[in-house]
Amino acid sequence: MVRHNNQLPDNLPQLQNLIKRDPESYKEEFLQQHLHYKSILEVFRLEPTQFNKSLDELVTFLAQVAHCYPNDLKTYPQEIIDILQTHNIILDNEMRMTFCKALIQLRNKSLLEPTALLSLFFKLLRCQDKILRQFLQTHVVTDIKNINAKHKNAKVNTVLQNFMFSMLKDPNVRAAKMSVDIMIELYNKNVWNDVKTVNVIATGCFSKITKVMVASLKFFLGTHSEEKESDDSDSDDEPSMKEIIMANKVNKKTKKRQKQLKKAKQSFVKAKKKKSKAPQYNFSALHLIHDPQDFAEKLFKQIEKNNDRFEVKLMTLDVVSRLIGLHSLFLLNFYPYIQRFLQPHQREVTKLLQFVAQASHELVPPDMLEPVLKTLANNFITERNSADVMAIGLNTVREICTRCPLAMNEDLLEDLTRYKHYKERSVMMAAHSLIGTFRRIMPDLLHKKDKGRPTEANVMIKSSKYGEIRASEFVPGAEVLYNQPAKNTEETSDSDEEDDDEWIDISENNEEEIGDEEISDEEIGDEEISDEEVSEEEISDKEIDENELTNESTKSSISENKDDKTLTLSHSGNNSAQNTCEADSGEQKTNKISQKKNALTKQEKKAQKLEKKAKFKSEKNEEFTVERKTKASVISTERLLTDKDFRKIDVALAKQDVTYVKRSVKRTHDQLETDKGELVKLSDIENIYKKRKHDKATRQKSVKKGQKDRDKFGFKDRRQNPLSSTTNREKRKGKAFSMLKQKLRTKVKRSFREKQIALKNHLIKQKRMK
Repeated sequence: MVRHNNQLPDNLPQLQNLIKRDPESYKEEFLQQHLHYKSILEVFRLEPTQFNKSLDELVTFLAQVAHCYPNDLKTYPQEIIDILQTHNIILDNEMRMTFCKALIQLRNKSLLEPTALLSLFFKLLRCQDKILRQFLQTHVVTDIKNINAKHKNAKVNTVLQNFMFSMLKDPNVRAAKMSVDIMIELYNKNVWNDVKTVNVIATGCFSKITKVMVASLKFFLGTHSEEKESDDSDSDDEPSMKEIIMANKVNKKTKKRQKQLKKAKQSFVKAKKKKSKAPQYNFSALHLIHDPQDFAEKLFKQIEKNNDRFEVKLMTLDVVSRLIGLHSLFLLNFYPYIQRFLQPHQREVTKLLQFVAQASHELVPPDMLEPVLKTLANNFITERNSADVMAIGLNTVREICTRCPLAMNEDLLEDLTRYKHYKERSVMMAAHSLIGTFRRIMPDLLHKKDKGRPTEANVMIKSSKYGEIRASEFVPGAEVLYNQPAKNTEETSDSDEEDDDEWIDISENNEEEIGDEEISDEEIGDEEISDEEVSEEEISDKEIDENELTNESTKSSISENKDDKTLTLSHSGNNSAQNTCEADSGEQKTNKISQKKNALTKQEKKAQKLEKKAKFKSEKNEEFTVERKTKASVISTERLLTDKDFRKIDVALAKQDVTYVKRSVKRTHDQLETDKGELVKLSDIENIYKKRKHDKATRQKSVKKGQKDRDKFGFKDRRQNPLSSTTNREKRKGKAFSMLKQKLRTKVKRSFREKQIALKNHLIKQKRMK
């Protein structure tokens, strides 16, 4: 058969299409193009700097049909690799990009090994072509992702990882930076999220190239910020299911649109299921480091030696502080180093305060953190500073003490808690938050007035010593599941409330519980002292000093009275006239002594009562906690707890925190709860309460701000497109009445009464005519 107007040698896309359909029939045309490619390639090698259009087309053509003739094109990939290796820098940008695209097509058809291609692409990074570098980086990431799509290919991964790790030490800045970026991106996409990759990225933190070091530090500071932003932007652009169904109703019904609707429904259901699933968080990279102590020490030495920019130093300090806090490391030089920068005028001082709080944990010696707290108290929490600076200082102290409560001493805490009466609201609220923290962590350090009313949860709290580890032998709160009648539990809880709220009337039966100390009715007295009366009658320091002075004089006078009984007053009327002056002076002295003695005896009695009642109360609390622990341990060991049981336990624990607390308290348990997470939020330190301005301008501003978010009052337009046309009924509402009155005018009809009268007259008229 003779072919007329054969244009296949010139029309390469058509020939490519035909070869893919039937390779054997068009082999002659292919061989002809292959010979033409070889001849042009020889010419190109003579002038590699020039762009050759025919070679460009032939390279892409052969790459497309290479899988159809693998034996004939065995040397084709190597030829392109040789050209790129020898002339990579002097090549034209478009020709270099064409050769790279051809190699990527061959790699996608599995005609080329990934390692050979990776080594070539990293060499091409030396070229001054930013578009090419970005293109190669995206290909490397997608290629490795496709290799591990179905399952992890360990053999290929080890080879590629070793090559990547060697490139990290490359003296070329671009190659090293690209290798770090590729590893970080593959970790974020859960392709290379193993320990080996994390530890190799950790070596990048010690690189002499600043860009590589910063990229590695940023990786350890946060890994999911970019992915979250991209996911949010993609979800906003997607059309809603309501819009798709509405469009299908309006548009013409075709099979194609029905398929599209079906596909959209399936994707919508899939996305809904994905949202309902529990979120899967990547394990933090800081947990996967082999030797965190050595890593932190090297980073800290690097800060001291190198003269890097302040921003880079801040990032390094952040990583070191996170390592210390997460792994409970001992890096004692860190605290004096950062202590030097804790000044209100220091740049980025809030971040430095955050790093100090992050680096504190329970195993840090209190002697190391005490100077830090004193520095904060001297530099920040002083009245010469502004209220915001004082509040930030108190917030930092709170965060440090949350993680290491033993760093605080009683005197410093008493000074800081006095700021609860400060005139500025921000300082006052920060001091209250510090008090609330110590109420839950270590209430023994607080003053009696700051402890607040004891709750069931506070009774269980005991201040731990340095290095003490407490392992719980039971599930806390499991005593709720102990089989007891409901009435008994209510009675016991009511009695406990009475015991803690008021002083206890001790009967004869309770004397055995108290011990050897006997409390008679005469010692206690007829009057019972309530909590409020005791707080009003507390002895101040001045009174104590005065009482000590009077105590010495009274003791001497009392001893004289015991030896010589003649000094006592006699109320009889047998006094002689000669001893009247002596008697008056004696009476005055004895009256003063007796008054002082009575005052002392009252105060001593009150003090004794308070001591005995406090001792009895502590014993009762201990018995209460021991009983609860035994019940909880019995339940934990003899029973399998279900989800329903755990819900009951959670409710009981929440109730324990509120028991014995007044209902009128504004702040709930959730607001006062101390957050002891892995990392310290910067917002917790910078959180400042301010009194709102009430002038007219601020009120108007708040009103306008609320109006923007609020829906418009009146008729709500349910249309998806507000710019679409309206109905005739809606249009009538906007027209003038003069335009509508002719249409509204109807035929004037007679009423029922008028019809009735007309019918009656008609009947009368007919009757007369007869």
